[in-house]
Amino acid sequence: MTAVTKPVVRTANPSFYIWLAGLLAMFCAGLVGMVIVLVNGLWVTNLTDRVPWGLWITVDLSAIALGAGAFTFSAAVYLFRIRSLEPLARPAVLIGFLGYTSAMLALAMDIGRPDRFWHPLVYWNVHSVLWEITWCVILYSTVLFLEFLPLLLENPRFDRWPWMRVLAHQLHRLTPILAVIGMALSLLHQSSLGATYGVLSGRAIWFKPSLPVMFILSAVAGGLSLTLFAALIVQQLKGKTVISGRTRNQVASLIGYTTLGYLYIKLWDWAATSYYSQAPGTASALERLGATTPYTTTFWGLEVLLCGFLPAVILLYPALRRNTRAVMLACALIVFGVVINRWNVTLSGLVAPPDWSPGVLGDIVVSTYLPSGIEVMVALGILAYALLGFTLAVRYLHVFDRH
Repeated sequence: MTAVTKPVVRTANPSFYIWLAGLLAMFCAGLVGMVIVLVNGLWVTNLTDRVPWGLWITVDLSAIALGAGAFTFSAAVYLFRIRSLEPLARPAVLIGFLGYTSAMLALAMDIGRPDRFWHPLVYWNVHSVLWEITWCVILYSTVLFLEFLPLLLENPRFDRWPWMRVLAHQLHRLTPILAVIGMALSLLHQSSLGATYGVLSGRAIWFKPSLPVMFILSAVAGGLSLTLFAALIVQQLKGKTVISGRTRNQVASLIGYTTLGYLYIKLWDWAATSYYSQAPGTASALERLGATTPYTTTFWGLEVLLCGFLPAVILLYPALRRNTRAVMLACALIVFGVVINRWNVTLSGLVAPPDWSPGVLGDIVVSTYLPSGIEVMVALGILAYALLGFTLAVRYLHVFDRH
């Protein structure tokens, strides 16, 4: 008598749907916050004329910086032919696409009049760094969309439309060209973001030529770290290898050396502006910040030691680099350090107003800023959008594996 084999029914892990439900709830809360802002304007935030940039600009700058892994891995794989890094090229493009769209969502809220987003495209101001950044972000987001589209069209649901597969194939052939364009655009606006602060001579803390270079290096380190961290998380959850140990060690070493290079410039920048030479404006602003805010603690304790030196040691010490959890910790710390850096750079130059600032007259030590509940809701909604997009893409697209 022949035994009848019952078909194996695969059930989805309930924790996956719990995770999705949590992200959807957070995303819906963010949508509610966005509607409130669009209806009532920026009055519902704690942004003021003295502190016009806050949490949303930090989200914007952090998302753009952490999306820098896209141009780095694309250039490494398609231009320099480093094939060992190819498994990380697709997730890097996905993270870059989600990062830049997240930044656009944050900017749409921050500018107060999102209906006028098209003005820089029509009314050119070639003397403005922000105008150049706007063009670069729009163009590079288009490049990321073209790089992400083949990944989307490979889904079997598009098999009923053969022309979409042809389009995906043609776009994939253009990948080396897109990698060149993307690298140029990304390098240009990553440095320009730092120049936005560095060219403002009226703000002593910001005015320094090293900020564009530090913004590029921190973005490369943060983008590589987020991509590697995401790959290792997926590897742990799926229980199978998505990148080899050799690739992990190779990327970890690159992140470690990039972080050391960033710290080298950062420490010399501090020495040149705050130790060997003390301009009156800078010394006054830093003294007020140190006396009334945790800026000094977050600079040395978080940015330099916890999120800079410690991860660099982990990633460059061979015994620790072979430990997956240690590498994940180091990458997470670097990502957190990028966010802290963007917050510190932005707020330090605003909460300590210069003496010439209208209404100051020397009687205001620092301005205060704490994000409102609406600002936090919107920020969490943007974070939920990015996590939801990554989760669904990894689940239903060939991000870490291909046919």
